[in-house]
Amino acid sequence: MTDVEMARISAGSVLRGDLRGVERREIVVEAFEIGVYPVTEEQVADLIGIPARNPRHPATEISWLRAIRLCNALSEWEGLDPVYSFDGEVVRPDPDSDGFRLPTEDEWEYACRAGATGPAYGAVRDIAWTAADGLRGPVDVGGRMPNLHGLFDTLGNVWEWCSDLYDPEGESDARVFRGGGWSDAPAEVRAAARRGGRPRDAFDDVGVRVARGPIPGLG
Repeated sequence: MTDVEMARISAGSVLRGDLRGVERREIVVEAFEIGVYPVTEEQVADLIGIPARNPRHPATEISWLRAIRLCNALSEWEGLDPVYSFDGEVVRPDPDSDGFRLPTEDEWEYACRAGATGPAYGAVRDIAWTAADGLRGPVDVGGRMPNLHGLFDTLGNVWEWCSDLYDPEGESDARVFRGGGWSDAPAEVRAAARRGGRPRDAFDDVGVRVARGPIPGLG
């Protein structure tokens, strides 16, 4: 299988959100690891047998529930303890597991920003694939400039699922995805950009980037 390359992100803090939104607060995270790239079609093909038409494209049409199962499959492939257990569609993370998981929203934004406090960590045309490129779908990962953590495609190309509920105060079970994608206008591809979908929903512009490390709030 093609290895999932991970980057070590040191503990620290950064300001979450931007001037367009109402939320502006400090993110504080512990050290963790996160994928250098979104999970690719080739990696999904190796793990769960979905054919890869474009091996280096980020895998899309992956629901949140499938993303969770993908994390477990990757953990088992690497000989690690799976993070997630299931009771029907109720997902429970194991705080003692050393396996792969989805990043939290705070982890995702902290890793994406790499210290930047503006809307993006560089000029969008240089770091992200967006609607300005006239695309009809995702493109190979790693084709634009990385951030200072060495992460590619956190902005643009595809949105990425996180572990969190989209509206923790509401009644919906929708989960959040972050970062903007290939069909979004450049002005909307920002480190603070967020949308949500039900756990069974799948989209042609939403993928997944895996993380490892103690689960915030559970350890």
